[in-house]
Amino acid sequence: MEIAKVKRILIIRTDRIGDVVLSTPVIKAARSAFPDAYIAMMVSEQTKEIVTGNPDLNEVIVYDKQSRHRGFLKTLIFANWLKGKRFDLALILHSTVRVNIICCLAGIPQRVGYARGKMDFLLTRRLEYTKRLGEKHEIEYSLDVLRSIGVKAEPSPLIIPLKESVVKEADSLLFESGLKKDEKFVVISPGASCVSRIWPSANFARLADILKERFGLSTVLVSGLEEVKIGEKVRELMSSKPVFLCGRMSLGVLAAILKRAPLLISNDSGPVHIACAVGTPVISIFSRKEKGLSPVRWGPFGKKGVFVHKDVGCVKCLAHNCDKGFLCLYSITVDEIVEKVKELLYPGPSSNTEGVKMGDKKVE
Repeated sequence: MEIAKVKRILIIRTDRIGDVVLSTPVIKAARSAFPDAYIAMMVSEQTKEIVTGNPDLNEVIVYDKQSRHRGFLKTLIFANWLKGKRFDLALILHSTVRVNIICCLAGIPQRVGYARGKMDFLLTRRLEYTKRLGEKHEIEYSLDVLRSIGVKAEPSPLIIPLKESVVKEADSLLFESGLKKDEKFVVISPGASCVSRIWPSANFARLADILKERFGLSTVLVSGLEEVKIGEKVRELMSSKPVFLCGRMSLGVLAAILKRAPLLISNDSGPVHIACAVGTPVISIFSRKEKGLSPVRWGPFGKKGVFVHKDVGCVKCLAHNCDKGFLCLYSITVDEIVEKVKELLYPGPSSNTEGVKMGDKKVE
């Protein structure tokens, strides 16, 4: 591929929240490599706030397969509309049948992505799909798509632009929900997309009460609309009263709340990566003994991220069909998480960091 001839680039990532956040270094790397190019990013309706306002993008394109572009005919219409944009390079960070077909029908001459058996013959440059091996971070896998065309791309900090209006909305929401101006708090995100990744609600509740009793830290509970019931369960089990914001905010407002918070405690899910993008320390609770889902690939990115992950001897992970009662999750104790809170917020010589990876350093 003649890089000098690349003038219009479409970066594509139409899957989940955390995946799109972790794709933002590709935007930065593409802009560095093609400073004069027109660069757009195609995302889902759900994740558009993550990249809207990104200084290295000229345009955000929404492919809404759940509504506006649902069905074969509407997808064809969308592909024809995209054809009018005259992109000459598509960087497909997560290839799917629909995305590969759309890029082909849109007449994008160079289509680069991972060969996942998803109509990958429609790609003009195919990368071997090794993500399931979990040998490196998802950011590196995404950058490899750009590297495959000869660009020297290095990881950079995650980015989520925050508008002043969104910051004000977040402040108002916290105040109206009962959080005092100078009240100290942590954010807890108790939900996730799969039951195999959800630490017990009783543990989150006990953790929140301990943080209030020992450190005077109030709890702000957050979640998406699909996980409100999990948040309600945590609230019911708590002795202290949390600020309950589950299902009540946009991604932009969530990012602004996390930026204001001194710490996020969360299952392995999208808010972890949002917190990393706004510079907030994170404790991420991991499950699953599966290399492609491991902290090596999906752990919090940056020096302020800590994960807790236990191997309980499973030969093969059965995910939501676990026959061990999700022992990997239940083996992580509340007291262990409390210790990690102390390490991040109240560091001292007595802190115990055994078995936890912080940033780029493994502490034994």
